[in-house]
Amino acid sequence: MKKKQPQALPLFTDLAAVFSAPVSLAKSPKPTKPAKSVRTSTKTDFTSTKDLLSKYQLIEQNKHIAHEFQSFGCHLAEALADKRHTSLYIKLAKTTSRGLLERALSFVTDSTADNKAKLFMWKLEQLKQSKS
Repeated sequence: MKKKQPQALPLFTDLAAVFSAPVSLAKSPKPTKPAKSVRTSTKTDFTSTKDLLSKYQLIEQNKHIAHEFQSFGCHLAEALADKRHTSLYIKLAKTTSRGLLERALSFVTDSTADNKAKLFMWKLEQLKQSKS
């Protein structure tokens, strides 16, 4: 019984046709040497890497975030629609327990409050008091 070879998934769809030819793993007879041919200079059109990458859209990432807690603080600010106080949420993410922050955030996202940031801070204080 022959084992099935895992099928490779193409990274770039435009190159999939080039590599779609089946590859035989069986031993082939030794290739014969071709007759000496005169080398002709043929120009191959190469494309630059910049041109190749310009076809694909890259995702922009924030270059100023170096630590995970900064990323979570930015996530809090976006979820609470309070980007003005992003530094506050970064500090909270650094100093406060992640479990408390996530519980307060889930409480706020389930609500229909107008000021989610205010509700988040209230719930966070409530959770801190109940913890101690």
